[in-house]
Amino acid sequence: MTAVSSNSEYSFTKPNRESITLLAGLGVEGDVHAGVTVKHRSRVAQDPTQPNLRQVHLIHEELFTEVSATGFRVAPGELGENITTRGIDLLSLPVGTLLRIGAQAVVEVTGLRNPCLQIDNFQEGLLKQVVGRDDLGNIVRKAGIMSIVAEGGLVRPGDMIKVELPDKPHRPLDRV
Repeated sequence: MTAVSSNSEYSFTKPNRESITLLAGLGVEGDVHAGVTVKHRSRVAQDPTQPNLRQVHLIHEELFTEVSATGFRVAPGELGENITTRGIDLLSLPVGTLLRIGAQAVVEVTGLRNPCLQIDNFQEGLLKQVVGRDDLGNIVRKAGIMSIVAEGGLVRPGDMIKVELPDKPHRPLDRV
């Protein structure tokens, strides 16, 4: 893991921190998106009683390298993620995958982040780089994955992440 980020206020970006604390069933301590029920504004407007399947947002640092090839400059935390990873193919993980982070924390993967227009407000044209289509015309979302906190704990940059796949059959990630 290369960075951890949180923000207590609604803002697209999240400042990097020396550490964050994950709280079981809630999310990142002090983060605006922490809670049992959904906290993302668009989701709250639809149904504020929905369970919060988006407690912790993870993005793979390799995405920043990919978009830099097309002229965009993105750093950890700038796309609103809580945890920036390296060396894990987050987008290929199935629903229910457990990510053991550091000494104690465990998050359970719930689905893909559904990128919104705020990405273009951050950098014009970036949305098209993180949402595209494959050769068959299917939508491909690259802006990271969402998870819930199964076990809390302190998380720091440099902590190892151990991937534990769920029993088969695996369900591919869809937007949450």
